[in-house]
Amino acid sequence: MMAPKATKILQLTVALLIALAGADQALPGCRTTCGNVSQIPYPFGIGRSSLTRENCFFEKALELTCRNGKLYRGNGKVQIVNITLNGKMDMLWGVSKVCRNDSDQSRRRGIEFSLRTPAFPISSEDNKFVSVGCDTYGYLNNYRNGKKSSTGCLTRCNSRESLLTMLGHGNCIGIGCCQVDIPHGMKNISVQAFSFNNFNSSLGINNCSYSFVVKNGNYAFKLGDLNGLPFEKAPFVVDWAVGKDMCSVSKGRLDYACKSNSDCVDSATGYAYRCKCKDGYVGNPYLTYGCQDFSECKTGKHNCESVDYCHEIPGSFICSCPKGLFGNATKEGGGCRRKDRNDVFTKVAIGVGVGLIALFMGTSWSFLMYQKRKVLKLKEKFFQQNGGMLLKQQLSTRNDSSQPTTIFTAEQLKKATNDFDESLIIGKGGYGTVFKGFLTHNNVVAIKKSKIVDQSQVEQFINEVIVLSQINHRNVVKLLGCCLETEVPLLVYEFVNNGTLFDYVHNEFKTVNVSWKNRLRIAIEAAEALSYLHSAASIPIIHRDVKTANILLDDTYTAKVSDFGASRLVPLDQFELATIVQGTFGYLDPEYMQTSQLTEKSDVYSFGVVLVELLTGEKPFSLDRPEEKRSLTIHFLSCLKQDRLFEVLQMGIMDEENQQEIMEVAILSAKCLRLSGEERPSMKEVAMELERIRRMEKHPWDNKSQNFEETEYLLHEARSTHGRGDSSGHQNTGFDTMRDVELIDFGGGR
Repeated sequence: MMAPKATKILQLTVALLIALAGADQALPGCRTTCGNVSQIPYPFGIGRSSLTRENCFFEKALELTCRNGKLYRGNGKVQIVNITLNGKMDMLWGVSKVCRNDSDQSRRRGIEFSLRTPAFPISSEDNKFVSVGCDTYGYLNNYRNGKKSSTGCLTRCNSRESLLTMLGHGNCIGIGCCQVDIPHGMKNISVQAFSFNNFNSSLGINNCSYSFVVKNGNYAFKLGDLNGLPFEKAPFVVDWAVGKDMCSVSKGRLDYACKSNSDCVDSATGYAYRCKCKDGYVGNPYLTYGCQDFSECKTGKHNCESVDYCHEIPGSFICSCPKGLFGNATKEGGGCRRKDRNDVFTKVAIGVGVGLIALFMGTSWSFLMYQKRKVLKLKEKFFQQNGGMLLKQQLSTRNDSSQPTTIFTAEQLKKATNDFDESLIIGKGGYGTVFKGFLTHNNVVAIKKSKIVDQSQVEQFINEVIVLSQINHRNVVKLLGCCLETEVPLLVYEFVNNGTLFDYVHNEFKTVNVSWKNRLRIAIEAAEALSYLHSAASIPIIHRDVKTANILLDDTYTAKVSDFGASRLVPLDQFELATIVQGTFGYLDPEYMQTSQLTEKSDVYSFGVVLVELLTGEKPFSLDRPEEKRSLTIHFLSCLKQDRLFEVLQMGIMDEENQQEIMEVAILSAKCLRLSGEERPSMKEVAMELERIRRMEKHPWDNKSQNFEETEYLLHEARSTHGRGDSSGHQNTGFDTMRDVELIDFGGGR
């Protein structure tokens, strides 16, 4: 055996070699330090390598700069003080401060400090949001997709005695100082301190408020902090990762960051990943050969009874007895010993044990195979039941192969949705639940899990899948394929990421552009999509549930008509269909409700409601409004008839330039809302009229002939259409016939 002293020296030597190997964490020829930051590990880096002239950083988001002995990210102004390979980065950020101001009693808010970190979220587990003061409240704001969310805390105290009483119970517990946890996933944030009453109630003990984000354990409240904090910037932590996709998508790509002997770990944000060395390896997993095996035996990182029983294997070790000895060579196993008479009994016991284990394994394997066959048979049953063979037959006879329909397996969609995790639900309706899914090759899709399909309608369902998959219009959400191996069919659509037109119009925070120009463009795009469905598709399609909630917006706010769960195909030799009335209350065609006869003009009526919604910014029906205004369409048509249109328009939507456009769109809306479907324009005519109105905005000289008198004529036509004269000469709205109809609440309407 090796002498204890020699063993200790060897262990120290190996540890030193490992430390030296781990010290080189950057690419060759790249800068490794900046000021007090003694180690800048790749994938971060500064500039280009002096040896290869390649970037010292993995991607642009990880580029650093060293200015005046301080480290920053890119051209940013927030100083970096430490970076670790476990996905953490320490930075310094300002403190928002507001103090008593005798000259300006209205100034009760501090400077707002904003921090844009689109690549890295603020660590929710490593930080706290803190506010200090006695007349104080602070906000931590988060901005995402144009929307704002906030958290914060408040603290009030008007005597030193109340502070002294609370100080013995903790550092920052709500009196003089309050703190809250950081919500998960905050990226672009701002922090701001406020005063309730300009410190009038706390004079003498405190006349300033402070709010800041700080790393856990780096701030302890003291009574003296009420007279001024001992720092102007506080350390905080962000979580960093690489790439823009999860491990399952990123593996196999040429730009995959994890090198040999390393594992990929999904980021908590769901849109990136980190690398870490495998167990038994140390170093930088982002560098080629950066993860090196270290000797557990020589460094004492083993559980063998003796170092002589320890044998190295790649990334680990094993404990085995030398020749002539037997037993368990680990400390817990009793160690190695020489053979004796009990060995025979031991071998017999081991043999019996191995036999029992083999029997158990064989039985388990047989059971698992039985279960697997059972699952396969069930999938085959569902595939047949949901019309899978019919769909394959239809696909094989199609002449057009430019828009292929994919038949997905249940495993593909289960993996894409993390076994249909509820956190990935992006919508629910009367026809199913919609999940966000991540397929291979960085494809993000929307997966609709339908409700039980009537078996008598399987052929109709398959025909709809075939027809919808052939729709190729920029303003219609594309159907990519389906899965028929589950009890209920799953439909896979393209993913549209910017919410619905309903959210856009009724946005509570009004943080997006809701100008008339954008509204008119969206209306035109939706009208063109419906016109395409009615007249340009191979088989005409009636959407049957046109509403703002079924018009999605992509990242450029381009309209995409969606949700065909209620849609019906119209045979080429028919003009109307007899169906059970379905749709959303407030958008339903009154003629369709009374006759159950579905026509393309039913979609026209619903689109008319959408136009009114865009004009007024109001919901189609609301019990919160006065009785005469609960139905938006009735109130709108009444105002239009009585020359009071401006009263119902959304505040701020009209100006001198668009007044005539809005008037003409209002008249077009009234035409779409005519009680008789035959008197309504077609969707093609609606789309052409809206496009004409938009061209009028771009080329006003094209509309010189349409003067004020002509606009008055159009108004008269709208009045004539929606109002009738009685024997007394009074005008009655055309919707008077609806007054005696009982209003039925259809709930959410999907």
